[in-house]
Amino acid sequence: MAKKKHHGAIPFSMGMVLVTMGVVYGDIGTSPMYTLRAIMHGNGGLNTMEPDVVIGALSLIIWTMTLITTVKYVLVAMKADNHNEGGIFALYSLVRHCGAWLIGPAMVGGAALLADGILTPAVTVTTAIEGLRTIDLIHEIIGDSQAVVIAITIAIICMLFLVQRAGTSSIGRAFGPIMCLWFGFLGVVGVIYLFNDLNVLRAFNPLRGIMFLFNGNLNQAGLMVLGNVFLCTTGAEALYSDMGHVGKKNIYASWPVVKACLIANYLGQGAWILSMRNNAGLAAMGANMNPFFEMLPGGFRIFAVILSTLAAIIASQALITGSFSIVSEAISLDLMPHMKIEYPSQNKGQLYIPMVNNILWIGCVGVVLFFRSSERMEAAYGLAITVTMLMTTILLTLYLARVRHKAALAVPFALFFGVLESFFFFSSLTKFTHGGYVTVFLAFAIFIVMYVWHRGTQIEMAQRVNLPVANYVGQLRELSQYEKIPYMADNLVFLTNDPSSTMLDRDILYSILDKQPKRAKAYWFLNVAVTDEPDTHEFWINDFGTDFLFKVQLRLGFHVNQRVNEYLYQIISTMVQQGRLPAQDHRFSIYERAGHVGDFRFCLVRKVPSDSNDISSADLTILKVKYFIRGACGSPDHWYGLENSSVMLEYVPLFVATKRQHKLSYVPMPTAEEEAEEEDSDE
Repeated sequence: MAKKKHHGAIPFSMGMVLVTMGVVYGDIGTSPMYTLRAIMHGNGGLNTMEPDVVIGALSLIIWTMTLITTVKYVLVAMKADNHNEGGIFALYSLVRHCGAWLIGPAMVGGAALLADGILTPAVTVTTAIEGLRTIDLIHEIIGDSQAVVIAITIAIICMLFLVQRAGTSSIGRAFGPIMCLWFGFLGVVGVIYLFNDLNVLRAFNPLRGIMFLFNGNLNQAGLMVLGNVFLCTTGAEALYSDMGHVGKKNIYASWPVVKACLIANYLGQGAWILSMRNNAGLAAMGANMNPFFEMLPGGFRIFAVILSTLAAIIASQALITGSFSIVSEAISLDLMPHMKIEYPSQNKGQLYIPMVNNILWIGCVGVVLFFRSSERMEAAYGLAITVTMLMTTILLTLYLARVRHKAALAVPFALFFGVLESFFFFSSLTKFTHGGYVTVFLAFAIFIVMYVWHRGTQIEMAQRVNLPVANYVGQLRELSQYEKIPYMADNLVFLTNDPSSTMLDRDILYSILDKQPKRAKAYWFLNVAVTDEPDTHEFWINDFGTDFLFKVQLRLGFHVNQRVNEYLYQIISTMVQQGRLPAQDHRFSIYERAGHVGDFRFCLVRKVPSDSNDISSADLTILKVKYFIRGACGSPDHWYGLENSSVMLEYVPLFVATKRQHKLSYVPMPTAEEEAEEEDSDE
């Protein structure tokens, strides 16, 4: 058997740095649009923005980005890659041998991150479009109508999800120059307004942030201010998840520039706020006063709104591509059902999952319609991602201690980031009643899907039996020659997820021999394995010393269309030419020369639980829900290009011990006299 190859790391190049800018930094790159606004209004509005308040808030922002994004994710987490793939499930796959309980943090963190991915496009695009109202001419046209903002936002979100099929590489090349312009804009504007009050540079002192956090006279929100500060680093987890799309070297090269531009813009906003804190007109705007847009000259504002809208679209892209990676990893870990995955480029890290794309699409539109304003969305934003970060810290601690054998580093890492992120989590809990319950509900729903799939698989594996095919060669030979049973097909093909060359799932043999004896000239047990190379076309075959029984593994590259009927036709043609399979000539055909390959019948075996199984009612319910989810995710005949082939879906009972039944006792049939006496007694 050929050895499995793993795709290599994406090398550093200026082209891939450009793609990185377009794919990875959208979420964290748009945080200046709403972070300081959220902090300011959470603290009581513009009039409360004294120098110590602004400098303290800026200090918290700077050091939150430094500690969580730079130290935890860029310097530590990105070292924990699974064959150059990142994300919480890639991390779990590295530490899963350390304890079965680790599946819990992995599922909780993955579910929370996917839920956050639904909210991100909604909040970023809505915030950008609301900036239109800061332009006098446009404000005269649309006024304060939020319905217009919602309509434009939904139209943009729909366009974004429609183009996902093109692939992240194509999207990244298109978005990369825009994001370079965006970060240049952030940096230049920030530096210009920084000179309004250079005292904001004191924010680099972490003590100013700590003093502000615990000073009740300055910080009216108390520790809850951290829930708004956290908005500056919500894209950190997506950065780790997107690592496989662009390569860690390209992130290492671009992040310092991105961070410098972000900090410059925050400092510029802070300096502008200090210069305008006594402006009664701005203070009267209340929650609609966004320093990011208001500090710009009126004539320049239209450019800022257009650019911020494009950046918001790209922010959404970062979460969408990260969601594709997370789901792909979850599928490989058997935490989610099999779904059709497309690879639009020659890099396996760049993928597209139609079902996930559609679910995110519907979810984002629903969030926009439910919340209707960015202010309400921001109140709910960030709660779920704090949970993901805590779960990542748990897994990273195990990785450092057990995989890298650096216990001396693991302990302080766990203590420091565990405490820090716990502060962020508890401060974000106040968002629950303000809309955070939406993301919590979404995360819980995703977690339930993962739990049901994982637990259902455990139940199945507990009863699964693989039998040696060699032990049944005699029966299968006799069946194939048993003339009293008509042929079902020349080639009867069973798709199996078992990669073994000698063993077979008992359910398949049960389907052939017991459920309804299936006679065929040749039996094929086909396993499809996707390799980490894009264009692999390989197969191995075990014929068990026969000319009618074959276990085949078809090894296809991730970029290869999985039309297994076409490849199986090639395999059979080769076997006939080699004399390992009798020619399957057809007497009747629309073709002049029908060839030596007969017809195909594909059989897909599905397990079905029974109420008579001796398992708990809870486990039985889990199995039923799992099979319902499986049915909702599509049929394998679409995954393997069998839409136009003869496909038979057969259900077999889930083989588990049945409940003990009471033994029946035989009694003689009552005579006519006895029946008459019984009727008289009833009267």
